[in-house]
Amino acid sequence: MDAIFKVDPWCIQETGLHRDQMRYAESVMSIGNGHMGMRGSFEETYSGDHLAGNYLAGVWVPEKTEEARQFPPYTGKAADFLNTISLRIRIDKEEVDLAEEQVEMFTRTLDMKRGVLVREFTISRDDGMVNVWFERFVSAVRPELLAIRCRVSADYPCRITLLPAVTAEESDEEEPLWEFSDADEDGDISYITAVTRENAFGVPRFTVSAAMGVIPFGEVVKDRTDADENEIVRKLSFDFVPGDSVGCDKFVCVATSRDHNEGEILNSARSGITAALNEGFEPLIREHAREWGRRWEKADMVIDGDEQAQQAVRFSLFQLFSTYYGEDERLNIGANGFTGGGAVSWETEAFCLPVYMAAAGRSAAQNLLRYRWLHLAEAGQNAEALKLPGVLFPAKTFNGAECHEEQRIAAEGIHRNNAAAWAVFNYTRYTGDRTYLETYGIDVLTGIARFWMGRVHYSERKKQYMIHGVTGPNEYECNVSNNWYTNRMTAWELAYTADELEKVSGEKRAELGVTAEEIARMREISRCMYLPCDADRKIFEQQETYFDRERMTAAQVPLSDRPIARNWSRDRIFRSCLIEQADTLLGLYFLEHLTDREMLRRNFDFYEPVTVHESPLSLGVHSILAAHLGYSAQAKTLFDRMARLDLDNLGGDTADGLHLYALAGNWLAVVQGFAGMRIKDVLSFEPQLPESWQSLSFRLGYRGRLLSIEMNREGSRVIRLSGEPLEIELFGEKVLI
Repeated sequence: MDAIFKVDPWCIQETGLHRDQMRYAESVMSIGNGHMGMRGSFEETYSGDHLAGNYLAGVWVPEKTEEARQFPPYTGKAADFLNTISLRIRIDKEEVDLAEEQVEMFTRTLDMKRGVLVREFTISRDDGMVNVWFERFVSAVRPELLAIRCRVSADYPCRITLLPAVTAEESDEEEPLWEFSDADEDGDISYITAVTRENAFGVPRFTVSAAMGVIPFGEVVKDRTDADENEIVRKLSFDFVPGDSVGCDKFVCVATSRDHNEGEILNSARSGITAALNEGFEPLIREHAREWGRRWEKADMVIDGDEQAQQAVRFSLFQLFSTYYGEDERLNIGANGFTGGGAVSWETEAFCLPVYMAAAGRSAAQNLLRYRWLHLAEAGQNAEALKLPGVLFPAKTFNGAECHEEQRIAAEGIHRNNAAAWAVFNYTRYTGDRTYLETYGIDVLTGIARFWMGRVHYSERKKQYMIHGVTGPNEYECNVSNNWYTNRMTAWELAYTADELEKVSGEKRAELGVTAEEIARMREISRCMYLPCDADRKIFEQQETYFDRERMTAAQVPLSDRPIARNWSRDRIFRSCLIEQADTLLGLYFLEHLTDREMLRRNFDFYEPVTVHESPLSLGVHSILAAHLGYSAQAKTLFDRMARLDLDNLGGDTADGLHLYALAGNWLAVVQGFAGMRIKDVLSFEPQLPESWQSLSFRLGYRGRLLSIEMNREGSRVIRLSGEPLEIELFGEKVLI
């Protein structure tokens, strides 16, 4: 499928209406502000194939699982809310519908610099041409506010009718997600309230109120507001004369029981609309754009010589920051952001946290970490469901409880626990701040360590500890014994936890109920963990018996068989040596500070050729490691595949939603890969730019400083923009900034 977007450093622009690729475009054109967001769907009627989606952060519904099992008891889905963007258009009583119209001109532009979605089109009617223009944003300053500006003109006299609304769309669900409790209008403000459907799992229901206000533009000849149980709509009619335009500014405030007491939800939505009507569209969009300007000032990245990469890295940061900017510790980053899905996975700690530490700030990163701490009770219940001590963080969750739809991942993909532990280590190492670790992080580490002490078993034959019956990061293997990644990361987690427990206060250890004997057991298991390895080749074995597989490379798989996940049977995949994503290499990436370069090289040279990269997360890790090993061309090839994954729909599944964790990988590949950033005893850089890049520059927040990093063919420069002087390392030499 061909890409449909123009390459531009600050914009994603679609020129021409692509009806056959509507869902793909809607995903890419999504916007959000952490509280709510929506796909880039049309405001007016569109009867063609598309996937509208209006989502509220943290608002979801549980669903029964298809498999009969006890763990997990339910899965879940983000509760697609009312159509808040609805603004239908009629010309002489005939509905505007781009699925049916003769379209003469169409553009849809995501302005990433300002955080605004703009769309314009011209259609041909029997009497002449009609032009429509929309501008839309969800405020980065007022999280409950959505604003839309619409302008319509024609080259002939006509009756133009606009119908701004908040409405319930028809759903394919067997059971509706929402129950509507109230809809009414009061002066200039109309409102609707709904509650998520009842469930049999004891999951709290959410109440949501949406209030709408409209400012007409032009002389209105008819103005009426209607409200029923599932729609509020205002009807504005204009007798249009050529030479001008008519339209309206529409504001919607959405408040939820997640943020307000039941009695305050509607009042919050109404007061937000009152403020928006008083201030008007222009001041609100300027306020919004200034906030995005502040974000870019801290985080922008400039690549000279590669426009596709430039657009891709800004798109990555824009969609990450649109999904989450760290204001709320109760929220996290769903795999698809505000484009669908919504559930949180372990990849947040693995791939998103490093981006937020450097590009959004310490507070945002700490709130990401605190999300896991706040759900320790649910993680304890997950472990208890498997008859194990400690805590097991979920493979997929909305509320801390496990809700992954596949039992083999929920019960066997337990390696995810160690990503939460590594995140505590990584945050402490990067920020130099031990406060989180000593106050909250040590609780997380201890709970994870207790889980592993209950999950391992001792092999009398080998006199070592083992972990059987797991699925590692490579999900093309399941129920394996001694997955190297799981065992190695567990050994590290136990040793790290033991070290930190001895550093915290005696009062904290007492609060956790930790004894000297328990710490000693952590160290014993860590020291005696079985790590499968080919001693002669000095290559780690992904899991026991992996080296007995018939070897083939990914390059030997015919294109007609790719992706193998869709073209091979599960049995054939499980028997092959081919790997979905970084597994052993992921462990070496996380523990690079404990790995020498030649060890990394041997394992990379062995595992990368057999990796099919059918998880988008794989490409970033491999690109970073390739750059570190000096495989510059390979690092760039891997990066290019990942960077344009969603923008060019390379996986063929962008229509279902963006890949947020892979977008985080784009930033990591540039900063950790091509810029060679590492945390040793100091912040260090060992850059090696791709041949096509003339220069690279980016901003980096580090330990209370804001740094500007500039790299080109002649050398590198680091400028301290704020904060105290800092010693760093460039190409192995210490430099005082």
